[in-house]
Amino acid sequence: MRRPLQYAAGWFLLAALTAACVKIEPSISEGAAAPGANATGLEFKSYTETIPGSTVKFDMVAIPGGTFVMGSPESEGGRAADEGPQHPVAIRPFWMGKCEVTWDEYDLYWKKQEEEAEAKEKPKKSPNEEAADAVSRPTPPYADETFGHGRESHPVICITHHAAMEYCRWLSLKTGKVHRLPTEAEWEYAARAGTKTPYFFGSDPKPLDDYAWYAANSEDLTHEVGKKKPNPWGLYDIYGNVAEWCLNAYSKDAYAGFPLDKPTLAPVLIPNADRFPHVARGGSWADKPNRLRSASRRGSDKAWIKRDPQRPQSIWWLTDAEFVGFRIVRPVQEQENLKGIRSLTTRESK
Repeated sequence: MRRPLQYAAGWFLLAALTAACVKIEPSISEGAAAPGANATGLEFKSYTETIPGSTVKFDMVAIPGGTFVMGSPESEGGRAADEGPQHPVAIRPFWMGKCEVTWDEYDLYWKKQEEEAEAKEKPKKSPNEEAADAVSRPTPPYADETFGHGRESHPVICITHHAAMEYCRWLSLKTGKVHRLPTEAEWEYAARAGTKTPYFFGSDPKPLDDYAWYAANSEDLTHEVGKKKPNPWGLYDIYGNVAEWCLNAYSKDAYAGFPLDKPTLAPVLIPNADRFPHVARGGSWADKPNRLRSASRRGSDKAWIKRDPQRPQSIWWLTDAEFVGFRIVRPVQEQENLKGIRSLTTRESK
Protein backbone atom coordinates (compact mmCIF):
# COMPACT_ATOMS: atom_id res chain seq x y z
CA MET A 1 0.00 0.00 0.00
CA ARG A 2 1.36 3.37 -0.95
CA ARG A 3 1.92 5.78 1.90
CA PRO A 4 0.52 9.34 1.63
CA LEU A 5 3.19 12.01 1.23
CA GLN A 6 2.08 14.94 3.35
CA TYR A 7 3.17 18.48 2.58
CA ALA A 8 2.17 22.08 1.89
CA ALA A 9 4.35 24.65 0.14
CA GLY A 10 4.97 28.36 -0.37
CA TRP A 11 7.34 31.17 0.43
CA PHE A 12 4.56 32.88 2.37
CA LEU A 13 5.05 30.27 5.08
CA LEU A 14 8.14 32.12 6.30
CA ALA A 15 5.91 34.66 8.02
CA ALA A 16 4.01 31.86 9.73
CA LEU A 17 7.29 30.33 10.88
CA THR A 18 8.38 33.60 12.43
CA ALA A 19 5.12 33.79 14.37
CA ALA A 20 5.42 30.17 15.44
CA CYS A 21 8.82 30.79 17.00
CA VAL A 22 7.16 32.49 19.97
CA LYS A 23 4.02 30.38 20.25
CA ILE A 24 4.32 27.62 22.84
CA GLU A 25 2.03 24.62 22.52
CA PRO A 26 0.24 23.62 25.76
CA SER A 27 1.26 20.36 27.34
CA ILE A 28 -1.05 17.36 27.42
CA SER A 29 -2.09 18.36 30.92
CA GLU A 30 -4.52 21.23 30.51
CA GLY A 31 -3.17 24.58 31.63
CA ALA A 32 0.44 23.48 32.15
CA ALA A 33 3.08 25.85 30.79
CA ALA A 34 5.98 24.79 28.64
CA PRO A 35 9.42 24.87 30.29
CA GLY A 36 10.98 28.29 29.90
CA ALA A 37 7.68 29.92 29.00
CA ASN A 38 6.39 32.89 30.93
CA ALA A 39 2.70 33.54 31.62
CA THR A 40 2.16 34.82 28.07
CA GLY A 41 4.02 31.86 26.52
CA LEU A 42 6.53 34.06 24.67
CA GLU A 43 9.80 32.38 25.68
CA PHE A 44 11.32 29.49 23.78
CA LYS A 45 14.52 28.09 25.23
CA SER A 46 16.35 24.92 26.12
CA TYR A 47 15.43 23.08 29.32
CA THR A 48 15.99 19.96 31.42
CA GLU A 49 13.21 17.42 31.97
CA THR A 50 13.01 14.93 34.84
CA ILE A 51 10.98 11.82 34.08
CA PRO A 52 8.22 11.74 36.73
CA GLY A 53 8.67 9.13 39.42
CA SER A 54 12.42 8.94 38.88
CA THR A 55 15.63 10.92 39.13
CA VAL A 56 16.46 10.40 35.46
CA LYS A 57 16.88 13.64 33.54
CA PHE A 58 17.39 14.58 29.92
CA ASP A 59 18.08 17.89 28.18
CA MET A 60 16.03 19.40 25.36
CA VAL A 61 17.60 21.96 23.00
CA ALA A 62 15.52 24.75 21.44
CA ILE A 63 15.80 24.54 17.64
CA PRO A 64 14.59 27.72 15.87
CA GLY A 65 12.29 27.51 12.88
CA GLY A 66 13.57 28.42 9.44
CA THR A 67 14.25 27.18 5.92
CA PHE A 68 17.06 25.10 4.42
CA VAL A 69 17.92 23.12 1.33
CA MET A 70 17.39 19.42 2.03
CA GLY A 71 19.45 16.73 0.33
CA SER A 72 22.86 16.86 -1.32
CA PRO A 73 24.17 18.15 -4.66
CA GLU A 74 25.27 15.60 -7.25
CA SER A 75 28.85 16.78 -6.80
CA GLU A 76 29.02 15.81 -3.09
CA GLY A 77 31.49 13.04 -2.32
CA GLY A 78 29.90 9.82 -1.07
CA ARG A 79 26.46 10.90 -2.23
CA ALA A 80 23.72 8.34 -2.90
CA ALA A 81 20.90 8.75 -5.41
CA ASP A 82 18.22 8.87 -2.69
CA GLU A 83 19.64 12.21 -1.44
CA GLY A 84 18.22 14.16 -4.34
CA PRO A 85 16.98 16.20 -5.86
CA GLN A 86 17.80 18.99 -3.44
CA HIS A 87 14.71 20.96 -2.48
CA PRO A 88 13.87 23.86 -0.14
CA VAL A 89 12.08 22.99 3.11
CA ALA A 90 10.52 25.13 5.84
CA ILE A 91 10.64 23.88 9.43
CA ARG A 92 8.66 25.01 12.46
CA PRO A 93 10.55 25.49 15.75
CA PHE A 94 10.89 22.49 18.04
CA TRP A 95 12.91 21.09 20.91
CA MET A 96 15.29 18.21 20.29
CA GLY A 97 17.07 15.89 22.68
CA LYS A 98 20.59 17.16 23.35
CA CYS A 99 21.71 13.52 23.34
CA GLU A 100 20.47 10.20 22.07
CA VAL A 101 18.02 8.36 24.34
CA THR A 102 19.99 6.24 26.81
CA TRP A 103 19.25 2.96 28.51
CA ASP A 104 18.81 4.96 31.74
CA GLU A 105 15.72 6.54 30.16
CA TYR A 106 14.47 3.56 28.16
CA ASP A 107 14.71 1.15 31.09
CA LEU A 108 12.13 3.24 32.96
CA TYR A 109 9.71 2.50 30.13
CA TRP A 110 10.17 -1.22 29.61
CA LYS A 111 11.51 -2.48 32.95
CA LYS A 112 9.94 -0.44 35.72
CA GLN A 113 6.43 -1.80 35.24
CA GLU A 114 7.69 -5.33 35.96
CA GLU A 115 9.48 -4.12 39.09
CA GLU A 116 6.34 -2.35 40.34
CA ALA A 117 4.23 -5.45 39.73
CA GLU A 118 6.53 -7.41 42.06
CA ALA A 119 6.50 -4.72 44.76
CA LYS A 120 4.36 -5.29 47.87
CA GLU A 121 3.31 -1.66 48.12
CA LYS A 122 2.03 -0.10 44.91
CA PRO A 123 3.22 3.48 44.35
CA LYS A 124 0.58 6.19 44.12
CA LYS A 125 0.39 7.55 40.58
CA SER A 126 -0.94 10.63 38.84
CA PRO A 127 -3.54 10.34 36.04
CA ASN A 128 -0.76 10.92 33.48
CA GLU A 129 1.33 8.12 35.00
CA GLU A 130 -1.68 5.78 35.01
CA ALA A 131 -2.23 6.52 31.32
CA ALA A 132 1.47 5.95 30.60
CA ASP A 133 1.29 2.55 32.28
CA ALA A 134 -1.38 1.52 29.77
CA VAL A 135 1.06 1.89 26.86
CA SER A 136 2.26 -1.49 25.59
CA ARG A 137 5.80 -2.46 26.49
CA PRO A 138 8.48 -4.62 24.92
CA THR A 139 8.49 -8.31 25.64
CA PRO A 140 11.79 -9.47 27.18
CA PRO A 141 14.46 -10.11 24.53
CA TYR A 142 15.84 -13.62 24.17
CA ALA A 143 19.43 -12.31 24.54
CA ASP A 144 21.28 -9.47 26.27
CA GLU A 145 19.59 -6.39 24.85
CA THR A 146 22.79 -4.31 25.07
CA PHE A 147 24.83 -6.86 23.06
CA GLY A 148 27.79 -5.97 25.28
CA HIS A 149 27.82 -2.30 24.29
CA GLY A 150 27.31 -0.96 27.81
CA ARG A 151 24.26 0.35 29.64
CA GLU A 152 24.57 3.36 31.95
CA SER A 153 24.75 6.58 29.91
CA HIS A 154 25.02 4.59 26.68
CA PRO A 155 22.51 4.99 23.86
CA VAL A 156 19.74 2.44 23.65
CA ILE A 157 20.25 0.10 20.68
CA CYS A 158 18.60 -2.71 18.76
CA ILE A 159 15.07 -1.41 19.22
CA THR A 160 12.57 -1.31 16.39
CA HIS A 161 10.93 1.77 14.92
CA HIS A 162 7.70 0.62 16.59
CA ALA A 163 9.44 0.41 19.98
CA ALA A 164 10.89 3.91 19.60
CA MET A 165 7.46 5.32 18.72
CA GLU A 166 5.84 3.57 21.68
CA TYR A 167 8.52 4.95 23.99
CA CYS A 168 7.69 8.44 22.74
CA ARG A 169 3.99 7.83 23.39
CA TRP A 170 4.78 6.61 26.91
CA LEU A 171 7.04 9.61 27.58
CA SER A 172 4.37 12.00 26.30
CA LEU A 173 1.83 10.61 28.73
CA LYS A 174 4.36 10.42 31.55
CA THR A 175 5.48 14.05 31.24
CA GLY A 176 2.27 15.61 29.92
CA LYS A 177 4.20 17.01 26.92
CA VAL A 178 4.09 15.75 23.34
CA HIS A 179 7.25 13.89 22.34
CA ARG A 180 7.89 11.94 19.14
CA LEU A 181 10.58 10.92 16.71
CA PRO A 182 11.90 13.73 14.52
CA THR A 183 10.74 13.86 10.95
CA GLU A 184 13.51 13.27 8.46
CA ALA A 185 13.40 16.96 7.52
CA GLU A 186 13.62 18.07 11.18
CA TRP A 187 16.57 15.76 11.73
CA GLU A 188 18.58 17.03 8.76
CA TYR A 189 17.72 20.66 9.56
CA ALA A 190 18.97 20.23 13.15
CA ALA A 191 22.08 18.30 12.09
CA ARG A 192 23.07 20.95 9.56
CA ALA A 193 22.53 23.73 12.10
CA GLY A 194 22.45 26.38 9.41
CA THR A 195 25.31 24.96 7.33
CA LYS A 196 25.30 23.79 3.70
CA THR A 197 28.42 21.63 3.59
CA PRO A 198 28.44 17.79 3.78
CA TYR A 199 29.24 17.99 7.50
CA PHE A 200 28.30 20.87 9.79
CA PHE A 201 32.01 21.54 10.25
CA GLY A 202 32.83 21.65 6.53
CA SER A 203 33.53 19.40 3.53
CA ASP A 204 36.58 17.55 4.82
CA PRO A 205 35.72 14.59 7.12
CA LYS A 206 39.04 14.79 9.01
CA PRO A 207 37.56 16.64 12.04
CA LEU A 208 35.04 13.80 12.61
CA ASP A 209 37.15 12.44 15.46
CA ASP A 210 36.29 15.56 17.45
CA TYR A 211 32.54 15.16 16.97
CA ALA A 212 31.64 11.53 16.42
CA TRP A 213 32.17 7.88 17.27
CA TYR A 214 32.46 6.01 13.98
CA ALA A 215 34.34 3.11 12.40
CA ALA A 216 37.77 4.73 12.71
CA ASN A 217 37.65 5.43 16.46
CA SER A 218 34.77 3.52 18.08
CA GLU A 219 36.57 0.19 18.66
CA ASP A 220 33.36 -1.49 17.47
CA LEU A 221 31.29 -0.24 20.40
CA THR A 222 28.84 2.50 21.29
CA HIS A 223 30.07 5.07 23.81
CA GLU A 224 28.55 7.17 26.56
CA VAL A 225 26.54 10.00 25.08
CA GLY A 226 27.79 13.58 25.12
CA LYS A 227 31.52 12.84 25.22
CA LYS A 228 32.38 14.44 21.87
CA LYS A 229 31.94 18.06 20.77
CA PRO A 230 28.39 19.17 19.86
CA ASN A 231 27.22 20.66 16.59
CA PRO A 232 26.69 24.48 16.39
CA TRP A 233 23.20 24.14 17.86
CA GLY A 234 24.35 22.13 20.88
CA LEU A 235 23.39 18.62 19.77
CA TYR A 236 25.77 15.83 20.78
CA ASP A 237 26.42 12.66 18.75
CA ILE A 238 24.20 13.87 15.90
CA TYR A 239 26.80 12.08 13.77
CA GLY A 240 27.84 8.58 14.75
CA ASN A 241 27.52 6.57 17.97
CA VAL A 242 24.13 5.23 16.85
CA ALA A 243 22.12 5.89 13.73
CA GLU A 244 18.88 7.58 14.75
CA TRP A 245 15.34 6.60 13.86
CA CYS A 246 13.25 9.26 12.17
CA LEU A 247 9.47 9.22 12.04
CA ASN A 248 9.39 8.78 8.26
CA ALA A 249 8.83 5.66 6.26
CA TYR A 250 11.71 5.27 3.83
CA SER A 251 11.38 5.70 0.08
CA LYS A 252 14.37 6.07 -2.22
CA ASP A 253 12.31 8.47 -4.35
CA ALA A 254 10.89 10.47 -1.44
CA TYR A 255 12.27 13.78 -2.70
CA ALA A 256 11.03 13.44 -6.28
CA GLY A 257 7.63 15.05 -5.72
CA PHE A 258 8.75 18.23 -3.96
CA PRO A 259 8.84 21.62 -5.70
CA LEU A 260 12.30 23.00 -6.37
CA ASP A 261 11.34 26.69 -6.52
CA LYS A 262 9.50 27.16 -3.20
CA PRO A 263 9.82 25.60 0.26
CA THR A 264 7.70 22.68 1.37
CA LEU A 265 6.45 23.11 4.93
CA ALA A 266 7.20 20.29 7.35
CA PRO A 267 7.28 17.35 4.89
CA VAL A 268 6.90 13.84 6.25
CA LEU A 269 6.25 10.42 4.72
CA ILE A 270 3.91 8.99 7.32
CA PRO A 271 4.54 5.30 8.07
CA ASN A 272 1.88 2.63 7.73
CA ALA A 273 1.67 -0.68 9.62
CA ASP A 274 4.59 -2.33 7.77
CA ARG A 275 7.64 -3.22 9.88
CA PHE A 276 10.00 -1.94 7.19
CA PRO A 277 11.40 0.28 5.78
CA HIS A 278 11.85 3.36 7.99
CA VAL A 279 14.48 6.10 7.91
CA ALA A 280 17.58 6.11 10.12
CA ARG A 281 19.97 9.08 10.00
CA GLY A 282 23.41 10.17 11.17
CA GLY A 283 25.48 7.02 10.79
CA SER A 284 26.85 4.94 13.66
CA TRP A 285 29.89 3.57 15.45
CA ALA A 286 30.21 1.02 12.64
CA ASP A 287 30.11 3.43 9.69
CA LYS A 288 32.63 5.17 7.47
CA PRO A 289 32.52 8.99 7.11
CA ASN A 290 30.23 9.11 4.08
CA ARG A 291 27.41 7.58 6.16
CA LEU A 292 27.76 10.41 8.69
CA ARG A 293 27.10 13.25 6.25
CA SER A 294 24.08 15.43 7.06
CA ALA A 295 22.24 14.35 3.89
CA SER A 296 22.97 10.61 4.14
CA ARG A 297 19.86 8.42 4.36
CA ARG A 298 19.39 4.80 5.38
CA GLY A 299 16.31 2.61 5.13
CA SER A 300 15.72 -0.31 7.47
CA ASP A 301 14.99 -3.79 6.13
CA LYS A 302 14.34 -7.37 7.19
CA ALA A 303 18.07 -8.12 7.39
CA TRP A 304 17.96 -6.20 10.68
CA ILE A 305 16.02 -9.11 12.29
CA LYS A 306 17.39 -12.09 10.34
CA ARG A 307 18.72 -13.89 13.45
CA ASP A 308 15.53 -13.46 15.48
CA PRO A 309 14.39 -17.05 16.22
CA GLN A 310 10.89 -16.02 17.31
CA ARG A 311 7.91 -16.67 15.07
CA PRO A 312 6.44 -14.24 14.40
CA GLN A 313 9.58 -12.19 14.81
CA SER A 314 9.66 -9.50 17.48
CA ILE A 315 8.14 -6.08 16.81
CA TRP A 316 10.26 -4.68 19.67
CA TRP A 317 13.86 -5.85 19.23
CA LEU A 318 16.33 -6.00 16.34
CA THR A 319 18.82 -8.86 16.55
CA ASP A 320 21.02 -7.51 13.76
CA ALA A 321 21.01 -3.75 14.21
CA GLU A 322 23.36 -2.96 17.08
CA PHE A 323 23.98 0.34 15.32
CA VAL A 324 20.53 1.95 15.59
CA GLY A 325 18.97 4.02 18.39
CA PHE A 326 17.06 7.31 18.48
CA ARG A 327 16.63 10.79 19.91
CA ILE A 328 13.38 12.62 20.55
CA VAL A 329 11.80 15.92 19.64
CA ARG A 330 9.03 17.99 21.16
CA PRO A 331 7.16 20.25 18.71
CA VAL A 332 6.38 23.80 19.79
CA GLN A 333 3.21 23.62 17.71
CA GLU A 334 2.45 20.19 16.30
CA GLN A 335 1.56 19.96 12.62
CA GLU A 336 -1.97 18.76 11.95
CA ASN A 337 -1.08 15.53 10.19
CA LEU A 338 1.04 14.35 13.14
CA LYS A 339 -1.33 15.11 16.01
CA GLY A 340 -1.92 11.94 17.97
CA ILE A 341 0.34 9.87 15.72
CA ARG A 342 1.25 6.42 16.99
CA SER A 343 2.74 3.24 15.59
CA LEU A 344 0.34 1.05 13.61
CA THR A 345 2.64 -1.97 13.68
CA THR A 346 1.32 -5.21 15.20
CA ARG A 347 2.58 -8.80 15.42
CA GLU A 348 0.67 -9.45 12.21
CA SER A 349 2.47 -6.67 10.30
CA LYS A 350 4.63 -7.60 7.32
